[in-house]
Amino acid sequence: MSKGSRSRSDDVVVRSRPHVRRGVRRASAFLARRSLKAHRRAWGAVFVATTAAAALIGAFALVVGSMLLAQPPVERYAEAGAVVVADQRVTYTAKPWGSESQTATAYLPERVRLDRSVVARAAAAHGVAKAVADDSVPVTVGGGAGTASGSGRSWAAAALTPYRLTEGRAPRTAAEVVIDGALAAATGSGTGDRVTLQADGAPRPYTVSGVAGTGHRSGSPAVFLTEEHLTALAGHPGTVDAVGILAEPGVFAGALRASLEDALPDRARGDRAIRVLTGPERGQAEYPDALGARGELLPLLASITGTVFMVALLVIATTLSQAVHQRSGELALLRAVGATPRQLRSAIGREVSRVAGAAAVLGGVGAVPLGLLMRSLLTTEPLPLPVPVWLPFAAAAAAAALVTLAARPVSVLAARSITGLRPAAALGAAGAPEPGEPGRVRTVCGAVLTVAGVSAAGAATAQGGQAAAVAASGAATSLIIAVALLGPWTARVAMRALGTPVRRAGGVSGFLAARSAAAHTRRLGAAITPIVLVVAFVCVQLAAASTLERAAGRQAAAALRADLVVTGPAAGLPAGAARAVREAPGVAAATGVLRSGVVLAHREMGDPKLDRFPVLGVTANQLAGTLDPRVTAGDLADLTGRRTVAVGKDRADDLGVGPGDTVALRLGDGTGVRLRVVAVYERALGLGEFMLPHEALAGHVPALRDQRILIRSTDGTAPATAAASVRRALAPYEGVRVRPATADDVRIAPTSSDQDNALVVIGVGVIGGFALLSVVSTLSLITVGRLAEFRLLRMVGAGRRQLRRMLVLETGLVAVAGLAIGTLVAAVPLVAFALSATGSVPYLPPARYGVLALAVTVAAGAGSLWPGSSGSRSVLGRRT
Repeated sequence: MSKGSRSRSDDVVVRSRPHVRRGVRRASAFLARRSLKAHRRAWGAVFVATTAAAALIGAFALVVGSMLLAQPPVERYAEAGAVVVADQRVTYTAKPWGSESQTATAYLPERVRLDRSVVARAAAAHGVAKAVADDSVPVTVGGGAGTASGSGRSWAAAALTPYRLTEGRAPRTAAEVVIDGALAAATGSGTGDRVTLQADGAPRPYTVSGVAGTGHRSGSPAVFLTEEHLTALAGHPGTVDAVGILAEPGVFAGALRASLEDALPDRARGDRAIRVLTGPERGQAEYPDALGARGELLPLLASITGTVFMVALLVIATTLSQAVHQRSGELALLRAVGATPRQLRSAIGREVSRVAGAAAVLGGVGAVPLGLLMRSLLTTEPLPLPVPVWLPFAAAAAAAALVTLAARPVSVLAARSITGLRPAAALGAAGAPEPGEPGRVRTVCGAVLTVAGVSAAGAATAQGGQAAAVAASGAATSLIIAVALLGPWTARVAMRALGTPVRRAGGVSGFLAARSAAAHTRRLGAAITPIVLVVAFVCVQLAAASTLERAAGRQAAAALRADLVVTGPAAGLPAGAARAVREAPGVAAATGVLRSGVVLAHREMGDPKLDRFPVLGVTANQLAGTLDPRVTAGDLADLTGRRTVAVGKDRADDLGVGPGDTVALRLGDGTGVRLRVVAVYERALGLGEFMLPHEALAGHVPALRDQRILIRSTDGTAPATAAASVRRALAPYEGVRVRPATADDVRIAPTSSDQDNALVVIGVGVIGGFALLSVVSTLSLITVGRLAEFRLLRMVGAGRRQLRRMLVLETGLVAVAGLAIGTLVAAVPLVAFALSATGSVPYLPPARYGVLALAVTVAAGAGSLWPGSSGSRSVLGRRT
């Protein structure tokens, strides 16, 4: 009778006889209890790894769930029953090859305004007590005690928060203002005092007619003017930022929304739809780009979450497989003396279920504080991440369920080669050495993934932007899994490279270490795999960001020709500041730098894509002396008017355009434009994919204010002398500063944002720490399983110091092999990504790699040496 038919017949007997089933359950329960006691050290390592995996999965589930629920806070519209705004989303529909039409959606980086006629239409809707046009202008307020920044609003809009007068009266003329309590305290001003208000241009004096306050958080400090004067300062009399709705008593949000949607037109300003926001959605009117930032962050967080899930499953599978494999002799002996395959599978399943179940519960509990910590790193003022009461419980339960469900099949699969043997064959397998090669299916899968990873890396070199990053990430994931599947093969290659130096340098201990590693390549592969995982993952995460930052910084530094820069308040510099700087003695050229964004609709591998790009608005006739993008075609002197653009070389190649061609873009507020390409330049990584004239962005940004003014001193004039001259010219303006120019002043994006740093901490710190923990647990498990080997070596005469030195050499061999293979695995996708994105080789600061190597070495030592010294002191401490 064949093995398969015998196993099936056993199952039939078990199913047909209830007392036999009870016997199987009793026998498997007995075996499970005995094994848990006899192998508590091995199961302890599995428990630690499984607990950490459950905690990590649950923490990321909590963070992703919180991110999906996030809405901008409602502050300045707290009293409004609804807010009417223009839709901040833009769409692009295209038909991929051989598929149905698909639509891509992106959020616009600048506020989209409404036609002013919407105010009257909204006011006429049923249930509306008042419709208020709400515009906002960035202002700087100066008083006797200092200056402060805030936003200028009309006094009519104060009711939307609501602000109420605590002293004085409302403004009646264009020369009067009401300031809120925060500005009154910052400037030391009160009713009747004179303050200077700088909105756009030189500061102007105003009289404080009153001070207002609100009972809750209201966003940025506010200055209230008459509606007519505020409209004049805003500079867009035909449009408004938003319309705040005060509802009549007894009108609920749902009825108000329906009434407004019936009263308002379907479209405004061409193709921009009107939205009515109620409840928590009202915060979107206050922070128009908050959901756009969330849309950019979510894919990155989802990618890291997918990596976490893959790493967690890989670690669980590795530790469980190693724990079960170390018991292969015991399982074979039980099979030889009459235990049925069902009894053995049931016993192993019970053991794993008990260990994994307890670990999953503990890990689920630990996921809550870890997830809350990660959430605190990612939350920002425009987008706080909520944590409903049910979310931590749901995340913890999901993580525990996933880990528990994944553990049992892995363990049963790992023991299949023993439990499926005939008793006679199992008797021979009980003392057989471990197989030196993985199974055929495992080898084929590993080879396929290796080819797939190398192919994805090759594809990344032929692509650019996000496509290259995705291809490189896929290559790294494929190669890491391939190394795990081909562990014995990689261990054999490592031994050929490192075995001889270990034997020659280590004497007797080196000979023992080399021979042990060569005889147990499966065990060595299991030890190397978690190190490869942590090294490859951390290197890819750190080197990708470092490579882009280094290349962008170098290009920005090479492009900078200015020696001075003028900076101002967060709201930007007034329009007259650049002109005043140009007229200052000792200034050869001065160009204002205005930052905004554009949206490009294009196809990527046939699919419709909408990409947001930050852009610089510059003054072309002053550009030559302050900024050099390295033009390869065309002339930047033609970058004037409202219909021209300069394009980065790689982007121009992707779009197939050159000087004289046109490019279709959407400006930051969604306005569609067709711009004529006047120049193509090389330094796009530092200066951005597109460069527009200053006037092309007028009317499409909240305020036409430069963030920087780049200054080139005249030949022969010392920078200090030119700086003093510029300071005198800017004396009428509040809050400006002159300092030496740096590459960050022209770089298209800051070196890192708070959320970027948070993602680095989460991606490298949390996941890297978990991977290092898996290194410790896996190596501890392997070392505990070698106690019989250590006893045998002591019996044949090996000394205590020789065995300790052998462990040290083996640890060094494992650490060096893991570092080398992990670095090679990371280098393949990183080289592809770096060549496609920057045209250079990848870069990782040596100090960071040194810290990584030290952490890996310490973890490997803790996993190998601590169990070998403390856990097996009786073996290494005396002759057995």
